[in-house]
Amino acid sequence: MRHEECLCGPCLADLPFTRFHDDPLNPVERLFHGRVQLQAASALLQFNSHGKVQRILHRIKYAQDTEAARFMGRLMGEALGTSARFAGADALLAIPLHPRKQRQRGYNQSRLLCDGMREVLPLAPLHHALARGARTETQTRKGRLDRWRNVRDAFVVRDPKALEGRHVLLVDDVVTTGATIEACAAALVAVPGVRVSLFTAACA
Repeated sequence: MRHEECLCGPCLADLPFTRFHDDPLNPVERLFHGRVQLQAASALLQFNSHGKVQRILHRIKYAQDTEAARFMGRLMGEALGTSARFAGADALLAIPLHPRKQRQRGYNQSRLLCDGMREVLPLAPLHHALARGARTETQTRKGRLDRWRNVRDAFVVRDPKALEGRHVLLVDDVVTTGATIEACAAALVAVPGVRVSLFTAACA
């Protein structure tokens, strides 16, 4: 089977799927209450340090495992394909990397997730419509407030006309404090008529 290129059947069945996409009080959605208006938010998997999910995400983010990224994207697309709360989304947008970081890494792992999702869901890619306008420090060792300060003005809408009236599904690999996603979503909802939902590969 196709998934066994990345995970064997038992390993796939053992992944910690959240299965809370249709719950408006799920932990990912609650994280953004009072911070930015999201139509819906969820994550495919629960992140645990030193577990399978961490190893998969590390392969995607640092080991250039593009097939693992597309595989995870397909799982994400299949999960959302049965979710009523995400049914209105009509466009995909990966959280942008700063151009210099993307050149260093060679790719944007969130965009690869979107590529996998589009194999399952008929959503238009709008990655060009938003850019990272400032190079920020790494978020890894920052607390919640410092993360928010680090990225609050980091995103610039480049093509508001392409976004007007759309229901955009933001995609990222993992949500922790939500600071980067909040800043990204805030830039998007400032465009008239834009609605934003969020789906990530994992939540910490």
